[in-house]
Amino acid sequence: MAPTQVHHHRSTTKVSQKPYKSKHASKSALKEQAKGKVETERGSRKTPHQQLKSKLDRRNQARQRQQLKHQEKAQATSVFTGQNGAPRHVAIVPLSANVDAVAAIQALNESVDITSEVPAEGPHRVRVDRFRQSLNYITSKFDLVNALDVCRMADFVVLVLSAEVDVEEEGELLLRSIESQGISNVVTMVQGLDQVNPAKKRPQVASSLKSFINHFFPTVEKVMSLDSRQECSNAIRSLCTATPKGIRWRDERSWMFIENVQWPNASSEVVDDVIITGVVRGKGLKADRIAHIPGWGDFQIDSITAAPLATTKNKRDDAMNVDATDATQTLEVPSADQDDMAIVAPEEIEMVDDDVVSMADTERKGVLLDDHHYFSDDDAHIPSKPKRLPKGTSEYQSAWYLDDVSDSGSDLVDEDDDEDMEMDVTGAPEDGFFADKEDAMTEGGPSEYPQSEMFLDPSPEDEAQELEEYRMSRRNEAEEDLEFPDEIELHPNVLARERLIRFRGLKNMKISPWETSEDRPYEPEDWRRLLQFGDYKGTKNRILREALVGGVNPGIRVDVHLRAVPASLRHKAQPFSLFSLLRHEHKHTVVNINLTLSSSVEQPLKSKEEVIVQIGARRMVVNPVFSASDNTPNNVHKYDRFLHPGRSAMATWIGPMTWGAVPVLVFKTKQAEEDPEILDSADAKQEPLAMDRLELIGTGTVVAPDPKRVVAKRAILTGHPYKIHKKVVTVRYMFFNSEDVQWFKALQLWTRRGRSGYVKESLGTHGYFKATFDAKINPQDSIGISLYKRVFPRRARALEELA
Repeated sequence: MAPTQVHHHRSTTKVSQKPYKSKHASKSALKEQAKGKVETERGSRKTPHQQLKSKLDRRNQARQRQQLKHQEKAQATSVFTGQNGAPRHVAIVPLSANVDAVAAIQALNESVDITSEVPAEGPHRVRVDRFRQSLNYITSKFDLVNALDVCRMADFVVLVLSAEVDVEEEGELLLRSIESQGISNVVTMVQGLDQVNPAKKRPQVASSLKSFINHFFPTVEKVMSLDSRQECSNAIRSLCTATPKGIRWRDERSWMFIENVQWPNASSEVVDDVIITGVVRGKGLKADRIAHIPGWGDFQIDSITAAPLATTKNKRDDAMNVDATDATQTLEVPSADQDDMAIVAPEEIEMVDDDVVSMADTERKGVLLDDHHYFSDDDAHIPSKPKRLPKGTSEYQSAWYLDDVSDSGSDLVDEDDDEDMEMDVTGAPEDGFFADKEDAMTEGGPSEYPQSEMFLDPSPEDEAQELEEYRMSRRNEAEEDLEFPDEIELHPNVLARERLIRFRGLKNMKISPWETSEDRPYEPEDWRRLLQFGDYKGTKNRILREALVGGVNPGIRVDVHLRAVPASLRHKAQPFSLFSLLRHEHKHTVVNINLTLSSSVEQPLKSKEEVIVQIGARRMVVNPVFSASDNTPNNVHKYDRFLHPGRSAMATWIGPMTWGAVPVLVFKTKQAEEDPEILDSADAKQEPLAMDRLELIGTGTVVAPDPKRVVAKRAILTGHPYKIHKKVVTVRYMFFNSEDVQWFKALQLWTRRGRSGYVKESLGTHGYFKATFDAKINPQDSIGISLYKRVFPRRARALEELA
């Protein structure tokens, strides 16, 4: 018998033809190969630096770059040139308590044959004839605040280490702080290296100190010894010839180191014509802008006059310029464009964008959900029950079906089986996001009960005992998993609609609109008179460009005459610096800071807890409000009760405006060791601010202010599924009276496992209610509703007012 023939099909029906060999492609083939692209010259270079240049052009371009670099360096160091040029500010910062800063300055001076006496405190100006430069030594104490003030003014920071004592925690705190606020060129020196015995250990000590300092400043190449005359001379050479890189936020403004303060002979409480002497640095100093003196406050400038140093001239020049030296030269006076001292807009200027007056409390019958008040006698907020319709039924045809067509049949589909629209933002069920709409698996079978069963209220004793047992189990679960950080518990005798009168509902926290008219009664004072910007970025660029031109040129020694200075400041220590604020920087706005709490902090920082912040030249005492730093379409951000170590959040308060990305330092007073008996007593009082016990707990950066940014505090009310019948659930322990159920009836219910539903009807008088969910729920699941309340920031207080 012949073998069975098996028919085989070829693997594919596509026939691969032999390609047509040709040297030249046809026009149609080239067009198909280009696929609509416009043909350009092969190898064309788009940008100028990609263009092929001849050798002469490349040489010319290199020469132009070199000239531009020399010009920038000459411009940066032009304020230091000449006999009367500005001195280079050199900060001497000890990093240990046994470091002698005066001896360090003496060793540096002796290396270049300068024998002048060094004062114990205050600035010390010397002229280095070898390099034709002037140096102004500013001695810092072994103190955090004093070191920050000194380094803020310095062109060069000389860190003095000890060869005998290691840098302790206080020295490391000082290093982290001056690095975070911004620092210019750093020179590191060690004191007492020659006293290390045996001598062969000295290179090892210097290497160890270099390794330590490189952890903070990796660019430091060598730790020089103050005991070596040669290395001190090299340090002086670096201080006199190097170009200081400066601090960006400082050099965007005009500033000066205060050399002298002259008070007039006046006995009034407010004194005019207080003279501040110094050399202008940074940008040009303008009389129209407000001057900020750290430790004193903000003041208007009355005039700016020249104050040149006394120079030795020959008698002929003195005889010819007698009149010229007697007359004071006025360099700048205020114009009509001078900034005023008002911190908010006038009362006549009011924002009239939302004059909508909300409904009176007596007319409300339900909680505010998005921008509507839903009423308890209206079931419009409950979604309609989906109908079972034949496949292919249009929306118009479905309106003609009163009830389900049939209870069975494969040709029937649910009316609401449309695909859900995908959203770009994400969130949890408590935020209004429900990713999975499928039926949830149930570990235990649902308790079936007839829907017509009569509901009976339990006895008060049994209900109180069951409530306490349920809440005790919820507390243990929250402590272990921290699943509901915003959950609140209501007392059975407290009305939820009165306790949560300021709260509202949102269908979706990141998308739903926020009705601002409801917040009008709770706004802080002068909220609508704070500084606002339609185009923050454009306004910032315009103001920074405005500071580039005009004013008294940098490098000129001037006398700044101030107006309205309180006479009580006469007895304070002389301040270090004066900053000329940019336009509008005296006015108050809603300040936003992108804040990061240090991971070394042991305890989380509570929102509205008092801290001390340094923003550029200012120091303030603030109670920041923390919120999520995300970008949402509706500009609503969740309020954070705590900022945990190592995490970031947006810190908000009401304070002076600051332009640009200025670094922010956050300090907190160290807790002293207290007696437990005093700690537990009711008479314990809050201690005043101690500036000598500050601890750096976080750093941040200023971001754009936004008064329309809503910080929403979320409160979650949770309930327990008492009975489950398919998708209908009886819920208890969320409310404790039927009136609260009717008030919050419009809000969407959610579960921890992602189910969503709505209140169907109230049961009894103890707050039980029946709810309908989109799928079967788990008996171990928790049911909740999310409520939101706007939290307004608090006003900052200047440290000068509290000192």
